[in-house]
Amino acid sequence: MPHRPPPPMPDTLSDPFAAAVLLSSTDKPDTLPPGRLSPVSPLPHSSKLPTPSSSSGSSGSVSRTPVAPSSTLASRRSHSGEIPLPSDEPPRGSRPGHRRTGSGPLIFTSGSSSCSSSTTSPLTNALPAGNICPSGRIAKPLSSCSAFTPPPPPPPRATRHDVLGFGTANYGHGSIVSSRSGGVVVAEEDALVRRAMSSADPEELKRAGNEQYKKGYFEEALRLYDRALALCPDNAACRGNRAAALIGLRRICEAVKECEEAVRIDPSYGRAHQRLASLHIRLGHIEDAQRHLSLATPQPDLLELHKLQTVEKHLGRCMDAWKVGDWKSVLRESDAAIAAGADCSSMLFASRAEALLRLNQLDEADLAISSASKFDYSSSCTSDTKFCGFLANAYLFYVHAQVDMALGRFDHAVSSIDTARIIDPGNVEVVTMHSNVKAVARARSLGNELFNSGKVSEACLAYGEGLKHHPVNPVLYCNRAACRFKLGQWEKSIEDCNVALKIQPNYPKALLRRAASYGKMERWAESLKDYQVLRKELPGDSEVAEAYFRAQIALKSSRGEEVSNMKFGGEVEAITGMEQFQMATSLPGVSVIHFMTPLNQQCCKISPFVNALCTRHPSINFLKVDINENPAVARAENVRTVPTFKIYKNGIRVKEMICPSQQLLDYSVRHYGS
Repeated sequence: MPHRPPPPMPDTLSDPFAAAVLLSSTDKPDTLPPGRLSPVSPLPHSSKLPTPSSSSGSSGSVSRTPVAPSSTLASRRSHSGEIPLPSDEPPRGSRPGHRRTGSGPLIFTSGSSSCSSSTTSPLTNALPAGNICPSGRIAKPLSSCSAFTPPPPPPPRATRHDVLGFGTANYGHGSIVSSRSGGVVVAEEDALVRRAMSSADPEELKRAGNEQYKKGYFEEALRLYDRALALCPDNAACRGNRAAALIGLRRICEAVKECEEAVRIDPSYGRAHQRLASLHIRLGHIEDAQRHLSLATPQPDLLELHKLQTVEKHLGRCMDAWKVGDWKSVLRESDAAIAAGADCSSMLFASRAEALLRLNQLDEADLAISSASKFDYSSSCTSDTKFCGFLANAYLFYVHAQVDMALGRFDHAVSSIDTARIIDPGNVEVVTMHSNVKAVARARSLGNELFNSGKVSEACLAYGEGLKHHPVNPVLYCNRAACRFKLGQWEKSIEDCNVALKIQPNYPKALLRRAASYGKMERWAESLKDYQVLRKELPGDSEVAEAYFRAQIALKSSRGEEVSNMKFGGEVEAITGMEQFQMATSLPGVSVIHFMTPLNQQCCKISPFVNALCTRHPSINFLKVDINENPAVARAENVRTVPTFKIYKNGIRVKEMICPSQQLLDYSVRHYGS
């Protein structure tokens, strides 16, 4: 049966730690079926068993402990049908469809069909050694001296397509995403699930769920585990497997609850404790992770213990830096804690957002708080966690309110801080922020109403009142600057714009208002500089382009330069003779000349783009020369191939391009026209 991909992964964050929400190595050990090894690694020949120690690399593969003698197995608690932890994964460096001699089964599915747990399945239930073909035939096992003969190709409708990419299973050297082609394959797989769902045997349902899990079908596996638990709710192994499927779906807090139910049923269930410890590390819950690691049997995973210690160290440093307002250290330590393993900790992502906000990196702060909000922070698994005196969920909304207010989303800010106060009503920081956000939102709303009704002086006072409660709000500074501009207080308007731009660099409205104020004071060089920045920020804005052109005219006039031949906007002008060409290319400013012929295919293809550039850059002169009608111009400019473009600036040729791409032409026009 061909494989199909797991459910779509949530969107990747633009934030540098958006990728951190991908499953860590300890949360996706169970996606390999028995005997299936890395499909992207070379297949080494070895008859040796893996070593008993468990290790993990950045790729997520780990070594597997070999099956112990029967006397050792009898001393350990096991659960029939349990999906094992990473220490049970096959070794790295092998291929799917093969298993090494003597390897134990990865997923145990034998035993009694009753609800009680049974001992681990013996090796007799392991898959046979050799190459398991998609067609169902068994290829001969590899030998050290014989070449590998590929199996016969499967039927067309069962074709499997494996592509490297962001998958839910990491096999050592890359992730595998399996795609299905054809509705027949989908129907067959769904039919298998439906047949399994009709069973009244919990063990059979669990085994079917395990098969779906191994293929990466986490939703289907979850349905089968749910059906098994409906028949036998006290099956600890099925609870553990359900938790694994939830982790595959990145429903971390639900997985925590399922593991907690498994250890309630069986307090000695070591693997459930191990999985709980791993989940709590990802959530940044240090004490919970320590407690469950101590209960993991036969002994805690040393790699998880090291990860826990590293996360604890960086989290502690982050909180210490937060208390003294060292925001650069807060950012550094929260990044380190997330990278060390706390990749689903909403409070760490929120601390990143607050640090970025205090460092005046508003856009990055917005991305960070959006990443934090994607986690299941509403679940009870985070409700009691503390961060610097805040309940974790309250801290998340507290930071969200600050980011929303800084970016002018005042209604959202009020909603966020209201939620934070409901969660943590006794927190002094939350209560103070609640009062400030409400006051700022009222001041901004009142100021807008007064401004729109023409009461500019009153609006100016209202915005100033809001700044008393939030003195680093760029929106309020920019709004007050607009009032002061209308009142003719251009110097004060520039001051407010300067403060707003210090808080939020390249804030477009602040740049516009400052450029206009500079213009009113006839400080054309400063005005032109702001308009140049705006043209890069808003390249398609015609008003900005026109204002930029007017500032150019004013600056040249103030210097006594000729401006009578400068024009704004218009269409691509056709050159009809040498004299017109020489006059056009000697004008101040930038001129772009398109040498072309109407019947040339490439010229016809790029001409509409040249027209679009002419509209987009109205302060630039765009000209076209038909070389058949103007051979003298073509000879003088040594044009032998069309389309050819030449750019003149202040009468000097600065660029020549023969058959350029649209991207190159656009870049050159923007570069020389700025």
